[in-house]
Amino acid sequence: MRARKQVKNLIISILSDKERRSSGELFSELSGMVSLATLKRIITEMCAEGWLEKSGTGKKNTVYFLSSKSEVLWPVETADYFKKEIDERRIKREFDFAVVSGMFDQLELFSKEETEKLNYYRERFATRIKSMNDNEFRNEYERLAIDLSWKSSQIEGNTYSLLETELLLKEQRTAKGKTRAEATMLLNHKTALDFLLQHPDFVEPLKLSSIEDVQSLLVKDLDIDRNIRKRGVGITGTNYRPIDNHFQIREALEKMCAVINSRQSVVEKALLTLVLISYIQPFNDGNKRTARIVSNGILMHHRYCPLSFRTVDPEEYKLAMLVFYEQNNISVFKKIFLEQVEFANETYF
Repeated sequence: MRARKQVKNLIISILSDKERRSSGELFSELSGMVSLATLKRIITEMCAEGWLEKSGTGKKNTVYFLSSKSEVLWPVETADYFKKEIDERRIKREFDFAVVSGMFDQLELFSKEETEKLNYYRERFATRIKSMNDNEFRNEYERLAIDLSWKSSQIEGNTYSLLETELLLKEQRTAKGKTRAEATMLLNHKTALDFLLQHPDFVEPLKLSSIEDVQSLLVKDLDIDRNIRKRGVGITGTNYRPIDNHFQIREALEKMCAVINSRQSVVEKALLTLVLISYIQPFNDGNKRTARIVSNGILMHHRYCPLSFRTVDPEEYKLAMLVFYEQNNISVFKKIFLEQVEFANETYF
């Protein structure tokens, strides 16, 4: 089984960068790892699952190439991916408008089994909150909001502990030895979440102006520019460069909103919001924070349990985003998203 998975990974690697190969050519490049008959069965299986496509007629003229599904969803192992240093990795360096417009059009981001589990959690959450009175709901919401404010800020380098965050948000007690900016970041998270709870229609349908307003709430009283940036920005740890033209950034956000609004699946809307706002990097700062809050606003609007990200390792979160920046592959971040859906539904409300 392990060898079969290794063969599939090598096929994906060989066919990257729009390469095409016949089964015989793949067999030759795999250097006898499996028999030709076994390789053909694996290729047939990968075609049936939608990972590979083929063209040509007849056995000798048939060649195989990666489907759009494999480019976006084939599982990436971050430990293997980041063995290569930043300048050694073969990446998509330039921003691609297709990522925020057409790339996801024909793709279902969740498998049948994943969708069934997501639907189960949605129904269970709806049943639970229906039985709660206003005070019970508010208490659970406050608990989740504290966890989210803490973790979202921690991902951005904030050094407040969870207990310190709770004291700050509940009693306005700032922690000793911490900066004013750190406290402000946490308080702004809570303000933005409260705003979306009170205005459930604010991000549905999603609009550029709504994204800008959420970012403004998150950076209030911090030394951070509001609204769409007018200069270039770099991202630590990668050679991927987002677009730096103000008008193109606005265009990208408009296209992104159209894609997200067109999706029928609420969880797909939420997942795409998380990665695409971060991919565009529309602001000088606060991009990932804005993505997390807007995504949760979409979930709350549709009566899904919001995500606190409490158990996310900040380093793993950042690596997942780097994989998406560099390869436009969502698999690593989707795994984090699914884990957080499960955690939130098992922990809150």
